[in-house]
Amino acid sequence: MIINKVEICGVNTSKLPVLNSAEKEALMLKIKDGDEEARNKFIYGNLRLVLSVIQRFNGRKEVVDDLFQVGCIGLIKAIDNFDLSQNVQFSTYAVPMIIGEIRRYLRDNNSIRVSRSIKDTAYKALQVKERLFYRNSREPTVSEIAKELDIPCEDVVIAFDAIQDTVSLFDPVYQEGNDTLCVMDQVKDNEQCAETWDRTLTINSAMERLSERERKIINLRFFDGLTQIEIADEIGISQAQVSRLEKSALRHINKYIKS
Repeated sequence: MIINKVEICGVNTSKLPVLNSAEKEALMLKIKDGDEEARNKFIYGNLRLVLSVIQRFNGRKEVVDDLFQVGCIGLIKAIDNFDLSQNVQFSTYAVPMIIGEIRRYLRDNNSIRVSRSIKDTAYKALQVKERLFYRNSREPTVSEIAKELDIPCEDVVIAFDAIQDTVSLFDPVYQEGNDTLCVMDQVKDNEQCAETWDRTLTINSAMERLSERERKIINLRFFDGLTQIEIADEIGISQAQVSRLEKSALRHINKYIKS
């Protein structure tokens, strides 16, 4: 997804205006009186807010124009539902609604099919969750959401789990300098990896050519099935260092096998 493109959906983002607080308040008063021109001006003056929100979804294989349009729907819903009597800035109210709209779009376009009834329960639970959050100024519990919907807590949990975004093993979860840790780097392998490694004497020979620290990391990682975090704790170095040494050792082994 390319965020830094200048034109999105035919809108030149480099020339978008920014409304100050006084302008927003004046326009919102006119909007509540049914002024359509003021409404359009308010929408246009808050498109930068939509742009800032969709950047949170950078890294996904989504068309930025699509996310921008969906974000604009969330912005319009926020404008139509904004209560001037509440002592809260419009952006504070609008951002969660824009994010929610984008997340609903992503869930509906998820490649994993979820039954319509579970989706409906999930969306109702999300609406209740947002409403309780604004009412109580804190994250609601599953029990509170279930009580509002008059359904068992288990149904709420199942619904939320069903609409969670899928995660790739290669998705980055942490970065330190040039070292990137992926989901697969934090997954513990309980299988007997040693059986695979012991089958080839060539690999054993390659292991002997590694430094003592690299050899220990490979043994702990693939023979004992420890995660990089567990290895880092045992050796006394950062997980990023473990990842770097592991990758270096595997490169040396691979180079030795191919030579």
